[in-house]
Amino acid sequence: MARAARALSAQKFLEKEKTMITHELRTYKSAEHLPREAQLAWKIAEVAADPVAVEPGVTAMIINRIIDNAAVAAASVARRPVASARAQALCHPMRPGATVFGLTPETRVSPEWAAWANGTAVRELDFHDTFLAADYSHPGDNIPPILAVAQHTGRSGADLIRGLATGYEIQVNLVRAICLHEHKIDHIAHLGPSAAAGIGTLLNLPVEVICQAVQQALHVTTTTRQSRKGEISSWKAFAPAFAGKMAIEAVDRVLRGEGAPSPAWEGEDGFIAWLLSGPNARYQVPLPGPGEAKRAILDTYTKEHSAEYQSQALIDLARRMGPQIGDLSQVESIVIHTSHHTHYVIGTGANDPQKMDPKASRETLDHSIMYIFAVALEDGGWHHEKSYAPERANRPETVALWHKISTTEDPEWTRRYHARDPKEKAFGGRVVVKLKDGRVIEDSLALADAHPDGARPFGRENYVKKFLTLSDGVIASAEQQRFLDAVENLAALKAGDLAALNFTVGADRLGPARPAGIFDWK
Repeated sequence: MARAARALSAQKFLEKEKTMITHELRTYKSAEHLPREAQLAWKIAEVAADPVAVEPGVTAMIINRIIDNAAVAAASVARRPVASARAQALCHPMRPGATVFGLTPETRVSPEWAAWANGTAVRELDFHDTFLAADYSHPGDNIPPILAVAQHTGRSGADLIRGLATGYEIQVNLVRAICLHEHKIDHIAHLGPSAAAGIGTLLNLPVEVICQAVQQALHVTTTTRQSRKGEISSWKAFAPAFAGKMAIEAVDRVLRGEGAPSPAWEGEDGFIAWLLSGPNARYQVPLPGPGEAKRAILDTYTKEHSAEYQSQALIDLARRMGPQIGDLSQVESIVIHTSHHTHYVIGTGANDPQKMDPKASRETLDHSIMYIFAVALEDGGWHHEKSYAPERANRPETVALWHKISTTEDPEWTRRYHARDPKEKAFGGRVVVKLKDGRVIEDSLALADAHPDGARPFGRENYVKKFLTLSDGVIASAEQQRFLDAVENLAALKAGDLAALNFTVGADRLGPARPAGIFDWK
């Protein structure tokens, strides 16, 4: 099965290479003439406005990812950040409005606030889909804002599929081309434009409107990566929800006849010149040509484990190496040889002492491969709640093992991380374990087991199992089945029926009430 998946992935890669158009992106001085049709925002808008049909395989994967998002949202529905976002959303009721995870379909709020609440629920556990290339991304973050607008505007399942295909296409291709993290910019700067483009497709908006909305969304969603550095807070979960909310507001504003900073990427005082690599930088952005299907979602992958994606293969490797090592108290040191991204973002190359601190937040532990690998070695796996529990992080034997683990960048793993050929792509590493008796145990793994080219690629049955597992005890069994029946029938859902993609839980599953804020000041 894995061999067949790899062959299919390689075939997709070759087909895409033939059809994608590469657009050179650079800064233009104000005195230079850059025709509107040559600007990246316009080219993105043309892709969004292209009425090309969505391929069946793309539709099937969109259904998988809606199930995946709901699974993670169900598991996080009572967590504090999610409850806070939901409480804020409830202060903005609207008809027709959009639904909020956990609440009845009759409860409707303004679509941008539904995107805020649902986006936070989806992102809180760091457990949904991913795409890694020049930068990082969680393209499933496009689903809450596009779905919220679809519900509010009475769109059909087919309309939603078209909008989501665009959201994934634009975000994935921006991530292929433009590195944000080297300039300490958070990856939601690619999400704002992609969500705006997806909403444009959903609503069949003209190219001019989509272009301006894309530019506005980029302008207001450019933030720093401090949200993923040091003492990582709950803003890591709110950040994509913010980008989705801003995308909705950008489209609304442009529909009222307003414009945006232009050209947003290429301008003399714009994104490339001052926030990326400077006026002399060049970027090559691939986008589908006219009439070409939007297939980018097929290059993305979800998580089997609730942790940073770059730890997925290493968790699987820890499961495999644990029995080989045996008595973990006999470990002298563990070195993970891995890519630049893994070493500097979730490894010791980040130079974050918090990544070695047993009292660190869940969000910080999620970004510590040293902690994650230690726990996965000890437990033979990973759990989305138990593995992060304070009592788990503070076990003396865990802390001792954790502090024996370090990472180092290996140029070969960095090369494979950035490889365009699916047969070369790798997100894992090589682990060298030295024991006190002098023995050395070494093993490596390139891809997570659940990756499309991994040992056990995720299929529909895995997404359904993930949903049923994470929502067990949260969503009643009849409601679980009703939701699955609705989403698996997505393409046939009629206009106005998209509230069926929400799920309801009992009031006792929503967590404690949150303190009042400005919106519900009394």
